[in-house]
Amino acid sequence: MNRHRTALSVLLAAGALVAGALTAATPSIAADAPASFRQQHTQGFWTAERMRAAVPLDVTAVPGAARTPVATSATPTTVAPTAAASPTAFPQVGGAWTAGGAVVKTSGRVFFTMGDRTASCSGDSITSANGSTVITAGHCVKYQGAWHTNWVFVPAYNNGSAPYGQWSATKTFATDQWAASEDMNMDVGLAVVAPLNGQTLSQVVGAQGIAFNGGYNKKMYSFGFPAAAPYDGTKLVYCSGNSGKDFLLTKDHSLGCNMTGGSSGGPWFQDFNEATGLGTQVSVNSFGYTFLPNRMYGPYFGNEAKAAYDKAQTS
Repeated sequence: MNRHRTALSVLLAAGALVAGALTAATPSIAADAPASFRQQHTQGFWTAERMRAAVPLDVTAVPGAARTPVATSATPTTVAPTAAASPTAFPQVGGAWTAGGAVVKTSGRVFFTMGDRTASCSGDSITSANGSTVITAGHCVKYQGAWHTNWVFVPAYNNGSAPYGQWSATKTFATDQWAASEDMNMDVGLAVVAPLNGQTLSQVVGAQGIAFNGGYNKKMYSFGFPAAAPYDGTKLVYCSGNSGKDFLLTKDHSLGCNMTGGSSGGPWFQDFNEATGLGTQVSVNSFGYTFLPNRMYGPYFGNEAKAAYDKAQTS
């Protein structure tokens, strides 16, 4: 995720990646910036020690940023999940997920190199034409005008171990709007990962469904691997509750949630079944406001997110 900061003048403090406040000035990036990147990855780069040491990427916002209108009146589109226990508390503002189910395998940590630092986010395997698509936050593939490298997805990450392998991205994608100007309304990124041992990602861990233009004010479940205090990145954490809509800077979904840095890019589900761990993904952990603790925001999956998804799933 990100726990709450943005515009991000990055500085390292106390071992955590901290972002500066979002102001009216947006990043200076060419309007025709490509919305995809052919990944560079060094085999064997992500050792258990490097994964444990990766700093959690954290984005927060303050009022004052320019707003970009987002059209949300479009035909709903839903892609069903690909299948690969016990009920939990609702609502929940942050707790370890112990109910099992498909979400344990489809969710994972994302690791990448950002400049001269190693950093982490979260992500999710989603149903796609190529069976190899991961969805995450836009800032988890590109930030401050630069695409991240050494990008891998580790489903069911467990304290330095990768029970289902490390899935290296061959190409990463973002919405056109995130690629061009890092518009917080469009903080959606994707990656296409290479097969492992002759199998695609969805064949190994399954994949969640995804929906676009589904509306607001839903019963939501959010998942991620927060790695900034009080969390440590070792557990899959979830939040649940009735979502709302951001009334400040964006057109994002809003959910009561105390997840911290590193949970960025983790999935938000509607129609989530606690027994099976399957749901329909409609957003990702994106950012929070410094003055509104225990509140997470996630981008609305509209036509722009669907266009990025379509590029990735057919790549």
